[in-house]
Amino acid sequence: MTDTQQTAARPCGFIAIVGKPNVGKSTLLNHLLGQKISITSRKPQTTRHRLFGIKTTAEAQFIFVDTPGLHQGVDKALNRFMNRTVSNTIKDVDLAMFIIDNKWTDEDDRVLQNLSRSKVPTILVINKTDRMQEKNKLLPYIQALAKKYDFQEIVPISALKNQGIKELQQVLSKYLPRGEFLFPDDQLTDKNSRFLAAEFVREKITRQMGDELPYEVSVEIEEFKEEKGILHISALIIVEREGQKKILIGRNGESLKLIGTEARKEMESLFGARVMLNLWIKVKRGWSDDERALRSLGYVDGE
Repeated sequence: MTDTQQTAARPCGFIAIVGKPNVGKSTLLNHLLGQKISITSRKPQTTRHRLFGIKTTAEAQFIFVDTPGLHQGVDKALNRFMNRTVSNTIKDVDLAMFIIDNKWTDEDDRVLQNLSRSKVPTILVINKTDRMQEKNKLLPYIQALAKKYDFQEIVPISALKNQGIKELQQVLSKYLPRGEFLFPDDQLTDKNSRFLAAEFVREKITRQMGDELPYEVSVEIEEFKEEKGILHISALIIVEREGQKKILIGRNGESLKLIGTEARKEMESLFGARVMLNLWIKVKRGWSDDERALRSLGYVDGE
């Protein structure tokens, strides 16, 4: 093998990040990349779409595939869409990174059933180990988990505290296929700027509203253009009821103003430019349980 062939044959592959809702998948992805591209909140099911996060080093290229949390609620079209996205993603990757926390649940069993059907090699990642009050219970927990499935390896981490991230990356590189890199060295994600802008607005809605607003919120970017070094972005927030619109606006428009301010800061950090952000709200009744409406809003299976 020539030196050129040896350079080309480096670890490179797709790694699905799977797990139950609210286990820290998106937080882990952002720490692995060293850059925020996936939105996070304490509310389950924040992630709705498949998203690539691409990390390229001199030694390897990791193409992480962030997915929604696999959950039991399939009563609405949106829930069914998210579950299909997870199942379709698992079929098409080289490696799965199964994220759990410090207590195994029935939801974890459901994720494991999907993984076992796919037969994809799987690294089990125990997240939130910083919350384990009795550290001496970690080893027995790992030993019990090893009996559940033929995992390639089991790696304890704390994504929030950035603990064990380098070790996890080293483990992942061992199980990736070798070949030429699939993306340019400086590419961070497969999603465009309009998608990321919409996600940042939705994240701020989720964080600011908490339990006041249910999941029936979507965001579309109607304008995204640069003029004289300033990004002009107009985002349409879609809700299902007039009452939700009133909650979003808030007293004297304060809630909507705060959402816009926080989203604009995130965009300026990611895009490296000043942002002028305008937010609008529209009521579209029943969109979250309407397959046609979901497709019109960009919810496509596997994406």
